[in-house]
Amino acid sequence: MITLEEAILTVNQLPLEQREMLLEIIKNQMIETRREEIAQDAKEAITSFHRGELKPQSVENIISELQATLTENE
Repeated sequence: MITLEEAILTVNQLPLEQREMLLEIIKNQMIETRREEIAQDAKEAITSFHRGELKPQSVENIISELQATLTENE
């Protein structure tokens, strides 16, 4: 397996235009990977909800919990 240092050295040998293309490709791949993760999380949440493992909540309660989580992470 190639190391990060080896990858960087290899990429630095590419012309600027190809490095920019590579950057765009990697960025798009990361976005797609994140989308797939979000979709999988959503499927799992829906399955859990249908099994009765999750209960419906009011919007106000959800917002309060999100705000509390954000405050804790500051």
